[in-house]
Amino acid sequence: MVVLEGPTVRLRPILPADCPMLFDWYNDPDLVAPFDRYTTETYDSFLRSVAAAEGDPGSLAPRFAIERRTERDVVGLVGHYRAHPVLEYVDVWYLLGSREVRGHGLGRESVGLLVDHLLRTETVERIGATCDVENVPSSKLLERLGFRREGTMRSALFHHGRWHDVHFYGVTRAERSPPG
Repeated sequence: MVVLEGPTVRLRPILPADCPMLFDWYNDPDLVAPFDRYTTETYDSFLRSVAAAEGDPGSLAPRFAIERRTERDVVGLVGHYRAHPVLEYVDVWYLLGSREVRGHGLGRESVGLLVDHLLRTETVERIGATCDVENVPSSKLLERLGFRREGTMRSALFHHGRWHDVHFYGVTRAERSPPG
Protein backbone atom coordinates (compact mmCIF):
# COMPACT_ATOMS: atom_id res chain seq x y z
CA MET A 1 0.00 0.00 0.00
CA VAL A 2 1.52 3.29 -1.13
CA VAL A 3 1.44 6.20 1.31
CA LEU A 4 2.74 9.60 0.20
CA GLU A 5 3.92 11.97 2.94
CA GLY A 6 4.22 15.74 2.72
CA PRO A 7 4.83 18.38 5.38
CA THR A 8 1.14 18.78 6.23
CA VAL A 9 -0.74 16.04 4.36
CA ARG A 10 -0.57 12.31 3.88
CA LEU A 11 -2.04 10.61 0.83
CA ARG A 12 -3.07 7.16 1.87
CA PRO A 13 -5.19 4.35 0.47
CA ILE A 14 -8.90 4.69 0.96
CA LEU A 15 -10.11 2.68 3.94
CA PRO A 16 -13.60 1.18 4.27
CA ALA A 17 -14.34 3.64 7.09
CA ASP A 18 -13.65 6.57 4.70
CA CYS A 19 -16.11 5.46 2.06
CA PRO A 20 -19.40 6.83 3.42
CA MET A 21 -17.98 10.37 3.66
CA LEU A 22 -16.13 10.14 0.33
CA PHE A 23 -19.25 8.82 -1.36
CA ASP A 24 -21.20 11.79 0.00
CA TRP A 25 -18.55 14.24 -1.29
CA TYR A 26 -18.25 12.49 -4.63
CA ASN A 27 -22.00 12.78 -5.15
CA ASP A 28 -22.67 16.21 -3.66
CA PRO A 29 -23.89 18.42 -6.53
CA ASP A 30 -23.08 21.58 -4.57
CA LEU A 31 -19.52 20.42 -3.94
CA VAL A 32 -18.57 18.93 -7.30
CA ALA A 33 -21.04 20.23 -9.85
CA PRO A 34 -20.31 23.95 -9.74
CA PHE A 35 -17.23 23.15 -11.83
CA ASP A 36 -17.68 19.60 -13.01
CA ARG A 37 -20.23 16.99 -13.85
CA TYR A 38 -20.93 14.54 -11.09
CA THR A 39 -22.30 11.05 -11.41
CA THR A 40 -24.65 9.73 -8.80
CA GLU A 41 -24.00 6.06 -8.38
CA THR A 42 -25.04 3.57 -5.78
CA TYR A 43 -22.90 3.12 -2.71
CA ASP A 44 -22.16 -0.47 -3.74
CA SER A 45 -20.99 0.57 -7.20
CA PHE A 46 -18.84 3.30 -5.61
CA LEU A 47 -17.21 0.68 -3.35
CA ARG A 48 -16.59 -1.60 -6.34
CA SER A 49 -15.03 1.23 -8.38
CA VAL A 50 -12.71 2.22 -5.51
CA ALA A 51 -11.67 -1.42 -5.01
CA ALA A 52 -11.01 -1.93 -8.74
CA ALA A 53 -9.22 1.38 -9.36
CA GLU A 54 -5.71 0.07 -8.70
CA GLY A 55 -5.99 -2.43 -11.56
CA ASP A 56 -7.73 -0.06 -13.98
CA PRO A 57 -5.59 2.75 -15.44
CA GLY A 58 -8.69 4.44 -16.89
CA SER A 59 -10.65 4.47 -13.64
CA LEU A 60 -12.03 7.80 -12.49
CA ALA A 61 -12.45 6.49 -8.94
CA PRO A 62 -10.54 8.17 -6.13
CA ARG A 63 -7.12 6.61 -5.52
CA PHE A 64 -6.00 8.30 -2.30
CA ALA A 65 -7.61 9.95 0.69
CA ILE A 66 -6.04 13.27 1.70
CA GLU A 67 -5.41 13.24 5.43
CA ARG A 68 -4.03 16.13 7.49
CA ARG A 69 -1.00 14.77 9.33
CA THR A 70 -1.54 16.58 12.62
CA GLU A 71 -5.31 16.13 12.91
CA ARG A 72 -5.35 12.76 11.09
CA ASP A 73 -8.70 13.67 9.52
CA VAL A 74 -9.66 13.08 5.91
CA VAL A 75 -10.24 16.36 4.08
CA GLY A 76 -10.29 15.32 0.43
CA LEU A 77 -9.38 12.84 -2.25
CA VAL A 78 -7.21 12.67 -5.35
CA GLY A 79 -7.14 10.43 -8.37
CA HIS A 80 -5.44 9.85 -11.67
CA TYR A 81 -6.29 8.07 -14.88
CA ARG A 82 -5.02 7.36 -18.37
CA ALA A 83 -7.04 9.93 -20.24
CA HIS A 84 -6.48 8.80 -23.81
CA PRO A 85 -6.10 5.35 -25.40
CA VAL A 86 -3.19 6.41 -27.64
CA LEU A 87 -1.55 9.51 -26.15
CA GLU A 88 0.97 8.79 -23.39
CA TYR A 89 -0.02 10.86 -20.38
CA VAL A 90 -1.87 10.63 -17.09
CA ASP A 91 -4.46 13.15 -15.90
CA VAL A 92 -4.86 14.03 -12.23
CA TRP A 93 -7.95 15.26 -10.41
CA TYR A 94 -8.60 16.42 -6.87
CA LEU A 95 -11.33 17.43 -4.49
CA LEU A 96 -11.16 19.02 -1.07
CA GLY A 97 -14.43 17.97 0.49
CA SER A 98 -14.04 20.00 3.63
CA ARG A 99 -14.72 23.57 2.59
CA GLU A 100 -13.04 25.05 5.69
CA VAL A 101 -9.62 23.66 4.68
CA ARG A 102 -9.61 25.23 1.23
CA GLY A 103 -7.20 28.05 0.53
CA HIS A 104 -4.54 26.76 2.95
CA GLY A 105 -2.29 24.92 0.47
CA LEU A 106 -3.49 21.40 1.26
CA GLY A 107 -4.77 20.82 -2.28
CA ARG A 108 -1.57 22.12 -3.84
CA GLU A 109 0.58 19.94 -1.56
CA SER A 110 -1.60 16.89 -2.24
CA VAL A 111 -1.59 17.30 -6.02
CA GLY A 112 2.17 17.96 -5.96
CA LEU A 113 2.76 14.71 -4.03
CA LEU A 114 0.60 12.79 -6.50
CA VAL A 115 2.30 14.32 -9.57
CA ASP A 116 5.77 13.58 -8.21
CA HIS A 117 4.72 10.01 -7.37
CA LEU A 118 3.34 9.47 -10.88
CA LEU A 119 6.53 10.81 -12.47
CA ARG A 120 8.54 8.36 -10.33
CA THR A 121 6.35 5.34 -11.05
CA GLU A 122 4.91 5.85 -14.56
CA THR A 123 6.74 5.95 -17.87
CA VAL A 124 4.92 9.05 -19.08
CA GLU A 125 6.65 12.36 -19.79
CA ARG A 126 3.57 14.49 -19.18
CA ILE A 127 0.96 14.83 -16.45
CA GLY A 128 -2.25 16.61 -17.39
CA ALA A 129 -5.27 18.13 -15.69
CA THR A 130 -8.45 19.87 -16.76
CA CYS A 131 -10.67 22.39 -15.05
CA ASP A 132 -13.72 24.46 -15.83
CA VAL A 133 -12.65 27.93 -16.99
CA GLU A 134 -14.74 29.38 -14.16
CA ASN A 135 -12.82 27.40 -11.52
CA VAL A 136 -10.15 30.01 -10.81
CA PRO A 137 -8.85 28.36 -7.60
CA SER A 138 -8.16 25.14 -9.50
CA SER A 139 -6.35 27.01 -12.28
CA LYS A 140 -4.19 28.81 -9.71
CA LEU A 141 -3.39 25.54 -7.93
CA LEU A 142 -2.17 23.94 -11.16
CA GLU A 143 -0.16 26.98 -12.21
CA ARG A 144 1.56 27.13 -8.80
CA LEU A 145 2.66 23.53 -9.37
CA GLY A 146 4.27 24.42 -12.69
CA PHE A 147 1.45 23.27 -14.97
CA ARG A 148 1.02 25.33 -18.11
CA ARG A 149 -2.32 26.10 -19.63
CA GLU A 150 -2.10 24.44 -23.02
CA GLY A 151 -5.46 25.40 -24.37
CA THR A 152 -9.18 25.63 -23.92
CA MET A 153 -11.72 23.12 -25.12
CA ARG A 154 -14.86 25.05 -25.95
CA SER A 155 -18.20 23.60 -24.85
CA ALA A 156 -16.53 20.41 -23.64
CA LEU A 157 -18.50 19.70 -20.46
CA PHE A 158 -22.24 19.82 -19.92
CA HIS A 159 -23.56 20.42 -16.42
CA HIS A 160 -26.03 22.66 -14.64
CA GLY A 161 -28.04 22.91 -17.83
CA ARG A 162 -25.37 24.47 -20.04
CA TRP A 163 -22.12 23.81 -21.84
CA HIS A 164 -18.87 24.86 -20.15
CA ASP A 165 -15.44 25.59 -21.58
CA VAL A 166 -12.58 23.64 -20.02
CA HIS A 167 -8.91 24.58 -19.72
CA PHE A 168 -6.41 21.81 -20.16
CA TYR A 169 -3.07 21.92 -18.41
CA GLY A 170 0.13 19.94 -18.54
CA VAL A 171 3.51 19.66 -16.91
CA THR A 172 6.37 17.61 -18.29
CA ARG A 173 8.87 15.54 -16.36
CA ALA A 174 11.63 18.07 -17.17
CA GLU A 175 9.51 21.01 -16.01
CA ARG A 176 8.60 19.33 -12.71
CA SER A 177 12.06 17.94 -11.92
CA PRO A 178 14.31 20.08 -9.74
CA PRO A 179 17.33 21.54 -11.56
CA GLY A 180 20.74 19.93 -11.34
